[in-house]
Amino acid sequence: MHPRTRAALMLTATFVLVAALAIVLFGPSSNERIASGFQGFTPPDVPPRDFALKDQDGETVRLSALRGSPVALTFLYSTCEDTCPTTASVIRSALDQSGVGDDIPVLAVSVDPEGDTPLNAKRFLVERRLTGRMRFLLGTRAELRRVWKAYGIQPQGDAFDHSSRVLLIDAQGRQRVSFPFSDLTTDGLAHDLRLIAADARRSA
Repeated sequence: MHPRTRAALMLTATFVLVAALAIVLFGPSSNERIASGFQGFTPPDVPPRDFALKDQDGETVRLSALRGSPVALTFLYSTCEDTCPTTASVIRSALDQSGVGDDIPVLAVSVDPEGDTPLNAKRFLVERRLTGRMRFLLGTRAELRRVWKAYGIQPQGDAFDHSSRVLLIDAQGRQRVSFPFSDLTTDGLAHDLRLIAADARRSA
């Protein structure tokens, strides 16, 4: 075997091994999901991450000001034509199905600061029938970058798509549940919204 070919194969095998090890060490197993009671993934304990951004109406939203209530947090952009409308629609349906109503604030952080103008954000919320139920958080790239980094989010780019997930944050500000887009369903999210709302009532 040519030395370069052997080296390439060894490098590929190393990447595969590292990825598999990361899944074992950091990826929650199905047993852990069952034990937690949640349908979504339960990430490792992460300290509360605060941020403050303006919404589509120019009002400042500070995550820490919402302590005492669970929060649903997602990352969208207003001109998206595939994952973002679907994510927003699943969130709306899950809110209706779960019966939590407006008890759980829903925040969508922009991943496209140049395209996400207040007007575009308002239009997105109207089209998805989420006006008054979801706040679309906007900012400069520098302001948003701090939030993306804190939550491990890749923003939208010309040659790549943004990270797409829904996070449920508990009343103490801790990340409790994560739904990657590939695992996001109305039933699963509604189940976990009910569960995290019940946890908040018990700890109140």
